[in-house]
Amino acid sequence: MRRVHPYPFCVPRRNKPTSRSRSVDRGEPRDPGLGFEERESGADGEWLVRPISGQAATKTYRCPGCDHEIAPGVPHVVAWSADGRVEERRHWHRPCWNSRGQRRITRRR
Repeated sequence: MRRVHPYPFCVPRRNKPTSRSRSVDRGEPRDPGLGFEERESGADGEWLVRPISGQAATKTYRCPGCDHEIAPGVPHVVAWSADGRVEERRHWHRPCWNSRGQRRITRRR
């Protein structure tokens, strides 16, 4: 007796990678949750700022603006001086980053 598939319109999955999966080779961003750097200028100088989506935020960071933790899954920004090194990146809550000129950096605990 012939077995009838409950979903005859289904197509079996393909295990072979497609050309679209090679986006890293073409220089496209690996994770769509990671934005591109934007250059911002203010009274405190030139900054490179990268927005991080909640989906891409997988670690806990401490915001230098309010000294509170940025929990995994919380959208935020990463900022560093335009003439600085990438190692100097700091993770900020978006409101803390936007109001950094109005207040001082909070002390660390």
